Amino acid sequence: MATTTRKTNELAPLRAPLIAGGGTALLFAAGVGLIALFGDPAGRPPLARGELGALPQPELRAGIEHAPEDAHAQPVRFAGEDTTGHDDGHEDEVSLAGVNDGFDPPQPAHGSDPADAEARNAAVANPYALTPAPISGLTEDGPSGPLPVIGPDGQRPDSAYARPFHADPEAPIIAVIIGGMGLNRAVTEEAIDTLPPEVSLSFAPYSRDLQTWVERARAAGHEVLIEMPMEPYDYPNNDPGPHTLLADASETENARRLAWVMSQTTGYFAVMNYLGARFSTAGSPFESTLRRIEDRGVAFIHDGNGRRAAIETAGHNAGARFTIADRILDEDPSPRSIDDRLLTLEALALQNGASLGAGFAYPATVEQVADWARSLETRGYVLAPASAVLARRNEQDGGEAATHTADAGGQH
Repeated sequence: MATTTRKTNELAPLRAPLIAGGGTALLFAAGVGLIALFGDPAGRPPLARGELGALPQPELRAGIEHAPEDAHAQPVRFAGEDTTGHDDGHEDEVSLAGVNDGFDPPQPAHGSDPADAEARNAAVANPYALTPAPISGLTEDGPSGPLPVIGPDGQRPDSAYARPFHADPEAPIIAVIIGGMGLNRAVTEEAIDTLPPEVSLSFAPYSRDLQTWVERARAAGHEVLIEMPMEPYDYPNNDPGPHTLLADASETENARRLAWVMSQTTGYFAVMNYLGARFSTAGSPFESTLRRIEDRGVAFIHDGNGRRAAIETAGHNAGARFTIADRILDEDPSPRSIDDRLLTLEALALQNGASLGAGFAYPATVEQVADWARSLETRGYVLAPASAVLARRNEQDGGEAATHTADAGGQH
């Protein structure tokens, strides 16, 4: 009995603290819950604690309004890239949607109709523009297109399409022809736009959009020639093309080829040789060609590359209205050499009253001629179209022939 009583008395002290501690814990938990639900009993709001960081920045917006995206805008495409799985035969140019990456001037806001644009452009007076071609009555139908013809009133195409020119008859005049036009778009545009309108431009018959180029050149004031491919000495290694006039071809074949060349465009006042050192010394074939050109009322100008005496003989025998250039400007197409040839033209004009130079569509030639022409008048010379030098020389030749005839008659 004693043992049992003692054990009972040893357990009693432990049970009381446990009960008290449990009660306290329950009260503390209840308080924490109340604070979480209703806040601090002292009235302070709940606090959130965490790591400190940078304050969020407001979104910056530029004051530029952007147009909505075009749902139909195409991605950038480069030349030669095929995104359709087939080749349509046309080259694509690099372009960006909504970006004008060309050199065309801004279009007016009132419309983009090509006919409307053409009418507005025509309404702007151009003091240098030549009469649009063809002029009524100066063409006839040919097997390959329109051919020049002398009008019913006797008007000749070489007079009708030449650039008008008026100057002191005693003033030394200089003319320059730049050939090979139409083959290189950039050089052709540069020549038309930057060279003085007195500079004559000669176009290759194989040029793409030839009539458009001729019209553009004449609208800028340049008189125009068409080039006739003729056989060089090293033909066919040096081949001027499928319509080349050949020394050994039949007269009928050469006539057909000449007709093709002369029907490729309208508005030119003269035919000019392209190569042709052998053909121009062939005698009868060359004379027959010049006679056909003369019969159509068109002049002929030779660049001087070949035997001048043979060219002059053929021209006189054919009764052609023709002349020969004094110098080729760019046999050496370096700027210094071109400048030297231009200075030679000045000396010849001072000596003979007129001189004529012929160059090719090299960028250096166009640039040097443009620079040279700017100060030509200050040195006492007059820049003239090639037709003016042709006319002055033909007048001089006519006067000399009349004088010679009078002297011969006096001797008899």
